[in-house]
Amino acid sequence: MPVKPVSVSEALQLQRSGVLLLDIREPDEWTAGIAEGARPVSRDELEKNACRHISGFDQPVLLLCAGGKRSEACAQALTDAGYKTVFSVQGGIQSWLAAGLPIQAHQASDFDLRYSRQMVLPQIGREGQEKLSRARVLLVGAGGLGSPAGFYLAAAGVGHLCIVDDDTVDISNLQRQILHKNDNVGELKINSAKSTLNALNPSISIELHNDKITSSNIRKYLNNIDLVIDGTDNFKARYAISDACAEAGIPWAYGAVYRFEGQVSLFHASSPEQRGLCYRCLFPEVDSGLDAPNCSEAGVLGVAPGIIGVLQATEALKFLLGICQPLIGRLLHIHLLDMHFHETKLTPDPECAACGSYSAVVSTKKKKG
Repeated sequence: MPVKPVSVSEALQLQRSGVLLLDIREPDEWTAGIAEGARPVSRDELEKNACRHISGFDQPVLLLCAGGKRSEACAQALTDAGYKTVFSVQGGIQSWLAAGLPIQAHQASDFDLRYSRQMVLPQIGREGQEKLSRARVLLVGAGGLGSPAGFYLAAAGVGHLCIVDDDTVDISNLQRQILHKNDNVGELKINSAKSTLNALNPSISIELHNDKITSSNIRKYLNNIDLVIDGTDNFKARYAISDACAEAGIPWAYGAVYRFEGQVSLFHASSPEQRGLCYRCLFPEVDSGLDAPNCSEAGVLGVAPGIIGVLQATEALKFLLGICQPLIGRLLHIHLLDMHFHETKLTPDPECAACGSYSAVVSTKKKKG
């Protein structure tokens, strides 16, 4: 069925007779004003969830965009979906203004304005942004990796961040830990992080724990958590995170930095079978890395943890949104001096003590049962 084009004057008459007028531009376009009486609904949102905004297939509806092309395409999509009377306003808001027809100011919500550039992405939209607002992420460490990861997760609108760290801000941290400022030296990192993140985005909630993650306490922080960001700099904490996440079936974004290089991956061992791929599949022995030097001993280029932390946040957002190809089963290596990137394919260890078919965790549970 062909789309029904109407002029702006015809559209005004139809609207005054009771026909629903929808402004299908993007939220940042509405700030300049919308047609009087129009209901703002982005094109992407309307095409995905038409039933939320149009009461039935028989309800007539007018679509208005900037110049008429988007409304025509959207009208055709709705018509193809079964809506019987869909009008496209020719010339859009430009012709509406040129004809001197009434407009009104649009008071966009903070949500619409803040995330407008993100919601315009077809892979995200309003539905994806609302999904992020309901997400709960555990950030283990507010240092070199946790700073950029936390910063971008907060900016992206992840609704709840739980931050666990027991350290205080030192002046030597400021070269790379961007959540903290000179005035925060001596302050608990969790408090400094909360101050910075809430100044960036006051709409999110931030939960703080002055604690150091160990194998004995990690599980209590995983309640109602959707994903974990590893911002630690020691192997014992990583094993604790990996084992607990494998047991609970929670994904976690791994990151590590050494001088001018770093690596990142996403682990998601399954539950309840506890099989898949975890950190112990790569490094099965705890003692294998305990003597590795940290940043204070080996040194680190300030931007290195920034890059890795941003990639961890990227993987987290992709997973939470359910889009694109995550780094599950792939370890990304980055060498900054020569700017080389390469991947290593990871395979599960069937005899892994944490997630393999001969899992020590599973065996222990069976013995206790």
